[in-house]
Amino acid sequence: MSVYKRSGKETYSYDFVVGHRRFSGDTGATKKRDAKSFEDNQRQIAKATVAAESALQADTMTFEIAALRWYHEVGQHHKNFETTLKVLEWLRQNVGAGTDLRDIDDATVARLVARRRGERVRRKHKDGKFHEGNLVSSATVNRSCTQPLREIILRAKNVWKVSVGDITFGKHLLKEQKERVREASVEEESAIMNALGRGYEDAVRFAFLNGCRRMEILGLEWQHVDFFSRRFTVTGKGGHSRTIPMSQETFDLLWAQKDNHPVRVFTFEAARANKKLKLSRGKRYPLTESGLKSAMRRAVPAAGVSNFRFHDTRHTAATRVLRKSNLRVAQRLLGHADIATTTKYAHAQDDDLRAALEATSSPTRNPTNGTDEEAKTMEGKRN
Repeated sequence: MSVYKRSGKETYSYDFVVGHRRFSGDTGATKKRDAKSFEDNQRQIAKATVAAESALQADTMTFEIAALRWYHEVGQHHKNFETTLKVLEWLRQNVGAGTDLRDIDDATVARLVARRRGERVRRKHKDGKFHEGNLVSSATVNRSCTQPLREIILRAKNVWKVSVGDITFGKHLLKEQKERVREASVEEESAIMNALGRGYEDAVRFAFLNGCRRMEILGLEWQHVDFFSRRFTVTGKGGHSRTIPMSQETFDLLWAQKDNHPVRVFTFEAARANKKLKLSRGKRYPLTESGLKSAMRRAVPAAGVSNFRFHDTRHTAATRVLRKSNLRVAQRLLGHADIATTTKYAHAQDDDLRAALEATSSPTRNPTNGTDEEAKTMEGKRN
């Protein structure tokens, strides 16, 4: 049975059977899509529970049972558990649900890695259809194939005490390309801002201030801006939202936009009329992805800045925040589920430490020359 609404209730309920056991309850969701997502998660938990109970006395198990049990104990608690479910489904299909853990060896893992490397990224376009892009990166292969499989196998061996195959996972991890972190200088930022206009400069300045992704900025609506509590909420990758407090400059920037559009926060002023796009000269319209990309593509070279992309505004904000705080603060700002992702900005702390260490290489102008008498006086004070 799918999700449904009980008479007189606003939220959806769920009811299904797994392993001759009935599971039911309230999803707490008023939208069917959200309720279905909740039910899918509960169904996976139910399967994992039944599988774990049936495997308690076994000295080995199939991959499907191991994956379900791992999800029940670990995966369901991930911040991005929907992504975890997709990863486990890919592994189930390619490892084989009924494959005995003892039969998974180095050759199996090598085959899985090769298959995952040959797949392409699927992205949903404006037309609602999915299109295949570039091959998945080495980092994606590691995180969606090798590492989750390693976690399942090692938990089965070390925690559940069941027999598993002999695998050296270290030799299957692919070398990941280190992501570049491009920080704009104050002069570069100022030059780029001066090359923008018609509303685009406000969106870019907002990005420099708060480290938000392009689509988070374009999708920001007034219903998610709270001037009273000085906070705003953006929706990022995977539909996950995070709330960010406003600095005074962010507050002033957003306040200046409030009368431009009833729904969207960031808008642009049409430079000319366009019947095809239904634009009237001088009126304001919500910023578009293509429009913001084009504006930055023209502004950066016009500003005399090289090797700078819109996403680098996020790198710039993160680096500046880190210099004034710590990795945990930067992690919260950027919305990273894993702080390891944020550590690429640790160079900012290295720069501060390096600057401090430079002082040790310079001789002190007025060195302290403590005399024996002074030393005795200090010793007396301590006693």
